[in-house]
Amino acid sequence: MRLFGTGDTAHQTSASSMSYEHPSAPIPVVGPGIGETLRVPIGDTGIEVFPLILGAAEFGWNVDLETSHAILDRYVEFGGNAVHTADGFSGGRSEHIIGQWLRSRRQLRDVVLGVRVGSHADNPGLGATNLVRAVEGSLTRLGVERIDILYLDATLDQSTNLEDTLATAEWLRGAGKINVLGAFRFAPERLVEARILASAGYPRIEVLDEPYNLIRRDAFEGDLRLVAGAQNLAVTPSHALEHGFLSGRHRSKALISQGVRGEQLRERLNRRGIRILRALDQIATDLQAPVAAVSIAWLLAQRTIAAPIVNTFAMQHVEELMQGAGISLTRTQIAELTRAGN
Repeated sequence: MRLFGTGDTAHQTSASSMSYEHPSAPIPVVGPGIGETLRVPIGDTGIEVFPLILGAAEFGWNVDLETSHAILDRYVEFGGNAVHTADGFSGGRSEHIIGQWLRSRRQLRDVVLGVRVGSHADNPGLGATNLVRAVEGSLTRLGVERIDILYLDATLDQSTNLEDTLATAEWLRGAGKINVLGAFRFAPERLVEARILASAGYPRIEVLDEPYNLIRRDAFEGDLRLVAGAQNLAVTPSHALEHGFLSGRHRSKALISQGVRGEQLRERLNRRGIRILRALDQIATDLQAPVAAVSIAWLLAQRTIAAPIVNTFAMQHVEELMQGAGISLTRTQIAELTRAGN
């Protein structure tokens, strides 16, 4: 991410040059800057981020501007440095809110900014014209000159010629508008096609976002994970807490609110979902850590996972989420959680 008129992104010191030792216990939730030295590489891109990326899907929808800024401040205060949004989140309001936050805090030049494009109603899909318009729109709303990781969202567009999309991405990168290319909802075959095109000189897809968590596993575990591993893609899975279900806060169908989100949560309160929550409860008790943090720790223990994308509704939730990056689960604990979801 590069703010208008501020120059290049500040160099990030690699974790290997630090004397900091990764803790085996949860990150303390007392005092600022606890996680500033916790960084993981995003594949071979040279980008390093805190092991949890703050998602902004709720900004401008269920979370107002003031609360959104408080969440962002808290995340950075505890060492976070990566924010993820999309042109389709709240019709672009999420990007506006982040842009206002960036402009009001000029010192945050080293925030890694990931943006998913292709789902905005005005510029849907991954065709050349819409892709350029989508990136320009996101840059304007965010008030930045460059997007660090541009995720190509294939949800609405599985038919556009991938060669045309990558050629457009090549132009965008040459113009300094994007840095690294990522993919969202790409089938394994499409990733293989993209790698073949990359060998012919087109930009390489280096980051993959596929919804993945303890309860939503089928789409990723299989060919997609094999391809991601073979291509050394950095996987930054979204929906890390399954709309909040894996935080352990929603356990009664009667107490869950109405609407789309409520229906999603109620669907998870079945035998399998309750079995997973019980396994999380036991390990959370053993570790004296929040259930949400244990859910994040399980994700980080999975091969190919670099940093989950996690959305939150409240500032007080940020601290417990970030503890997940400081928990080292034993092999037995990982196996128990995995087995509970089978």
